[in-house]
Amino acid sequence: MMQRSEIDIRKRLEQAHLPTMPQILLKLIEQCQDEDAGMAELAVLISQDPGMASSILAVANSPAYHRSGGRKANLDQALMAIGTDMIKTLVISESVLQMFNDFSKPGTIDLRGFWKHSLTAAVMARDIAIKMKHPHVEEAYLAGLLHDVGRLGLLSVAPQEYAVNFHAKDDAKLCWVEQRTMQITHAEAGAAIIERWQLDSFLCDSVQYHHEPAARVANAHPLIRIVMLAHMMASHDTDEVTLTEVAALCSLDADTIQEIRDKAEAQVVRAASALGIDLAGADDIVAQAAYVPPQPAAPRNPTQEKMDEEMRNMVLASQASRFFSRQTDMAGLMETVSGSARILFSFGDVFLLLTDKASQSLLGKPGNGQVERLAEFSLPLTAGGVIADAALMRRIAFVRRGRELLSLAEEQLLSLMRADCLLCLPMTVTGRCIGMLVGSIGEHQVDDLQRRERFLLAYASQAANALHAAISSQAELDQRVASVADQYQAATRRVAHEVNNPLSIIKNYLGILDSRLRKQDIVVGEVAILNEEIDRVGQIVHGLAEMEPEAASAQADVGRVVRDVVRLFQDTEYMPASVSLRADVDDSESVLEGSADLLKQVLVNLLKNAVEAMPGGGEIEVVDNGHVNRDGRLYAELSVRDTGGGIPAEVMARLFSPVQSTKAGVGRGLGLSIVHGLVQKMGGTISCRSSRRGTTFDVQLPLRAQPLAADAAQSKQSGHHSS
Repeated sequence: MMQRSEIDIRKRLEQAHLPTMPQILLKLIEQCQDEDAGMAELAVLISQDPGMASSILAVANSPAYHRSGGRKANLDQALMAIGTDMIKTLVISESVLQMFNDFSKPGTIDLRGFWKHSLTAAVMARDIAIKMKHPHVEEAYLAGLLHDVGRLGLLSVAPQEYAVNFHAKDDAKLCWVEQRTMQITHAEAGAAIIERWQLDSFLCDSVQYHHEPAARVANAHPLIRIVMLAHMMASHDTDEVTLTEVAALCSLDADTIQEIRDKAEAQVVRAASALGIDLAGADDIVAQAAYVPPQPAAPRNPTQEKMDEEMRNMVLASQASRFFSRQTDMAGLMETVSGSARILFSFGDVFLLLTDKASQSLLGKPGNGQVERLAEFSLPLTAGGVIADAALMRRIAFVRRGRELLSLAEEQLLSLMRADCLLCLPMTVTGRCIGMLVGSIGEHQVDDLQRRERFLLAYASQAANALHAAISSQAELDQRVASVADQYQAATRRVAHEVNNPLSIIKNYLGILDSRLRKQDIVVGEVAILNEEIDRVGQIVHGLAEMEPEAASAQADVGRVVRDVVRLFQDTEYMPASVSLRADVDDSESVLEGSADLLKQVLVNLLKNAVEAMPGGGEIEVVDNGHVNRDGRLYAELSVRDTGGGIPAEVMARLFSPVQSTKAGVGRGLGLSIVHGLVQKMGGTISCRSSRRGTTFDVQLPLRAQPLAADAAQSKQSGHHSS
């Protein structure tokens, strides 16, 4: 056939007015899959279709079923007489006949052999399903009846082209001839018809794959294996060895196959008689081998051929892009790019070279099964050569052994890929080459691949876009992992720094506790402080899981916390004898909206810094400056002052950022950055003033909201009245 006609036939089938599945058949399949459905449900279903009800009544009142000489049976009696199995067979078969008799319009084509084969496959498929204990027996019958319906479809849309092979043997050769002459097989055509019904079933697949090799369907759905076996059993001159192999896939032995064959003929005759199909002489129709009829050579149209080539290239490139987009990881994508290139361009092997970050070299990326040495392969782009020039100029190149002077790296690549000729295809994104796809080919392929240059470049562009997206995604993921690692490291350093404070307090108080116990003094207060500091260690360590310090919702009495912290320093070795510490705190209650532990953590860090800032001694003062109104909100203001030598200007500029301090120890340089973070967590602010006369840190923290005086009085009065 001419190429133009070959393309048109598939389009004709796609545009044909394909039959839709009758509602009665659709509902019957649903009922047959319902184990609780019985005769009553079937009667209701059939009564809704007058044509089907008439057919059932005609069969029930025929001599085969109507035994009494009295009046004719009504529908209920007819159903009882025929039986459930025969009713389902009739409904399915009648529905299919009605669909495709109107669709195919075969004219003078003899359909006896077609319907004989289809009915035989149907009854055998049902019996095979029963033997296999397949739950949907009627679905198997329908699949067997429809497995060759694609032949009717092709006959309808291409009567002139297909009539010559309509009676041909239904085997693999027929499929080859159909593909050769019309670019579609009857199995594919049948699947296309059934696919439009949108059934939740493997019916479509069973029709499409009934001519596949047995090994390919070994693990397929049972319905696919059932239809394949039924088709082979219903065909003449079936290879018994292949039949036995397919039967084994259905777990059936030779005796069972023969039993099904023996029963089939009577069932087919009975069904055909009930449906009014004349099968007389069907076996006399001799099926010949399919063949390709000779056709006159069509005049070549270079313009049309080029357009067709471009169209195929566009479709293939688009399909490749869809394949690439389905891959979820870099390894899978590279394997898909390599595998599809092997198929599309008949490469012996495929190897990917990707540019490094500086775009100075092409680095080997071996796929599954390739030699590991490829991972160590590197080709500098600045050294010249066929491949380097192709990458820089973004053009296709062929590397041939003995044809030109090759670089050492190119000779290595030929040896690694065990090839005499390589095609090098640049993969570019926005004008930049991100790598080369290298395929090993034979010398005889060069001319054909040169003619397909535009398609090769289009394919490489799709592959490049997919690889670029995957590389960018991997880089983003790596960056996120590195960011989390940095956060965890920072959190670890913060916890190590902060845990050191309560541990030092615990250590000092254990010394005090030991001294007092030796003197048999009362130690209740010291034990309480130890318990508090141990709890604080636990809370700080727990904060490591959250990466950042957790803001507690508890409330803190400013005066009490300040006095507790000052007492801690005065009673322990934190405070050298040369440093004096005092607190000037208002006795009035100032309650913060924040955790006492967080405030204690802030003050401990500030006091430690103050002590360390005065190695020669001095004074430290913690002052409660009272309340500050800022933007309509009340804050408590605390100042921590020392008389040290002040903070250098370069340190002041980065005061609350983590810096590399000159102090020794774990977490050095973190203290003030932690303080800043804790104050922010509590909703406050911190500032610093420093000179050669000393340093002052001012901390403002929000107070707990208090009810207005009028509201409080009203609330008190309301409580008085209610009492």
